[in-house]
Amino acid sequence: MSTKTCSQTRAIQARRIFPFDVNMHNTLFGGNLTRIIDDCASITVSRHCRRLAVTASVDAMNYLKPLPLGHSVCVETYISGTGKKSMEVFCKVVGEDVLNGERYLAATSFWTFVALPREGETDFMVDAIVPETDEEKFICSGYEERRKARLEQLGRQEALMDHITVVKPWNLENHES
Repeated sequence: MSTKTCSQTRAIQARRIFPFDVNMHNTLFGGNLTRIIDDCASITVSRHCRRLAVTASVDAMNYLKPLPLGHSVCVETYISGTGKKSMEVFCKVVGEDVLNGERYLAATSFWTFVALPREGETDFMVDAIVPETDEEKFICSGYEERRKARLEQLGRQEALMDHITVVKPWNLENHES
């Protein structure tokens, strides 16, 4: 099996937080942060598997510190575990007060992407991942436990989907709560 290092998959995006990015608290709107992370993580995934892939799940977004207007936000992502076709991406969000240089950990999360087969392809596997730094080794060491928890959650989600009703908007008045 082929391997890649976490550093070979690393993607980093930095940007300033402008007034159109913030919520009513003058901090980066969570939906905007999610979009930035998804974009950065998708580059990490492409670097790892060199094929099309889709976002399959997002583990809990851990918002640790707000990202105020005028600060910068830097998203760093790398592959932290792989299955046969799935890739877990660790996402680290660092804020910076650009006027004084103070940097702080603002958020973390784990995302899962699934690689898609190329036209006519019937079977493939993504490369395994090899951590090198202490941080990467620590993050990657928890992959199997997180993967097991995600698979259990997927089973609960499938059971939930069997009990959810989807009604047409024009039939809402006839829908029983």
